[in-house]
Amino acid sequence: MNRIWLSAPHMCGREQEYINEAIETNWVAPLGPNVDKFEIGLSNYLNARSVVSLNSGTAALHLALRALNVQKGDVVICQSFTFAASAFPILYCNAEPVFIDSESETWNMDPDLLLMAIKDQKAKGKKIAAIIIVHLYGMPAKMKEILAIASQYQIPIIEDAAEALGSKYENRACGNIGNIGVLSFNGNKIITTSGGGALVSNDELIIQKVRHVSAQAKEPAPYYLHKEMGFNYRLSNICAGIGRGQLEVLSERVEKRRMIFHQYHNELSKIKGLMFVAEPAGCFSNRWLTTILFDTAVFEPGTNGRVRIALEKLNIESRPLWKPLHQQPVFSNHESYVNGVSDELFANGLCLPSGSSMTKEQIDLVINEITRILK
Repeated sequence: MNRIWLSAPHMCGREQEYINEAIETNWVAPLGPNVDKFEIGLSNYLNARSVVSLNSGTAALHLALRALNVQKGDVVICQSFTFAASAFPILYCNAEPVFIDSESETWNMDPDLLLMAIKDQKAKGKKIAAIIIVHLYGMPAKMKEILAIASQYQIPIIEDAAEALGSKYENRACGNIGNIGVLSFNGNKIITTSGGGALVSNDELIIQKVRHVSAQAKEPAPYYLHKEMGFNYRLSNICAGIGRGQLEVLSERVEKRRMIFHQYHNELSKIKGLMFVAEPAGCFSNRWLTTILFDTAVFEPGTNGRVRIALEKLNIESRPLWKPLHQQPVFSNHESYVNGVSDELFANGLCLPSGSSMTKEQIDLVINEITRILK
């Protein structure tokens, strides 16, 4: 049987046209017409003032912190239940990550713990330079509560919307709610540029700063003049051509991922003790990955691992939920405010194959095999 991947790239056909255009016009270096049009398309989709396309979501996070002037020793508060790339750029800036656990409704940053952490860090005399929230698996975080806390303490918010392009919170596009948004176009994301990312902001000064330093911070001069440290974080015009083609079918990709979620939910929720995360009022999730949680009152601990291994033997890829960053050895020396939610999610959750190129027959096969395994 051909392998069923967790979230494989899904081309629409138009990508080749834009790639050929770049090659035929010799725009094969970073920047170019595809980059410009891709950025405009993203801005329009997000209803954002400006977008800077970059070579990765990690680069976008790094430059977001740089644009906010995060310095050595500053505290950056970060969601713990996420991929490590959400926090690595904090270390690039020699700042101190402080991790916040999740609430059980959306699995994202717990506003109560966030408030506790801010008060505690300020009592210790720490400067809190930014808050990085994540819309995990495409589910919007509790932005109303988080925005209110950030506003009270005047702390800028960076939205890690790497998994949430196409998701909305109270009709606002995820990635365009906080001060700065970050997107990823890695191969497994809802659309891809093969590798790439973007920074989103309605603050033109931030956009200008990021454009400047992402292109090695070259000053206007007939020779190479640099007044500050720069980075080679630009997106290739060829990769942006892939992105232009992908952007044309973004709405279809969101619709398909949501359909996959509902197909899984309709069948697997019939199994007692198998749970899905629901959309809270005001939230619209792109359902980037469908995730399930095994209730340990019904299933033995480790059932998620048993199911994953059994699916792998059938050439079906699944994956544990993110291991919380406060459990990761690389962050062991940094503070965290935890409540046990993300620990339990990691211990008992599983990501199911959710790629938009999956056929109904493949989805049915995954459902039937999970049902068989659990019985």
